[in-house]
Amino acid sequence: MTPDPIIAALAQQVACYRKLAKLAGIQRQHIQNSATEALIEVLQKRQAVMEQLAEQERIIAPAKQRWSEYSASLSDESRAKAEELLVETRALLKRITDADREDVLAMQQRKLNLGRQIQQAKTARQVNRNYAKAAYGGTQSRMDLQT
Repeated sequence: MTPDPIIAALAQQVACYRKLAKLAGIQRQHIQNSATEALIEVLQKRQAVMEQLAEQERIIAPAKQRWSEYSASLSDESRAKAEELLVETRALLKRITDADREDVLAMQQRKLNLGRQIQQAKTARQVNRNYAKAAYGGTQSRMDLQT
């Protein structure tokens, strides 16, 4: 008996989502460690997996559009397998999107902290300039450059 191409595509899709879930974990580590180059590599790998997912989705989409009809045509065993794969896909997708949402929040917090640090450095520089000006007068050169 040849395997149903839709179920095979669903299984490949689950495998892709598992890879994405692993990459999301690696991504989190790189974000926490501020490893920009490594993060870019992970994002490139994720993009490649997303392209594989798009291929699988092209195969699955027609069956999803008429899921009731399609699933009714399957044997009980195949229907159970298809449903199991869909449930796992949803769970993995939720896990990945939750992790991505947390990563976005972490990066936004880091950006805000960096902005505060930059502003504090600017303020400190201005305070130092004002102090120097008050303590030592203007910044006019005392050297006669006209000879």
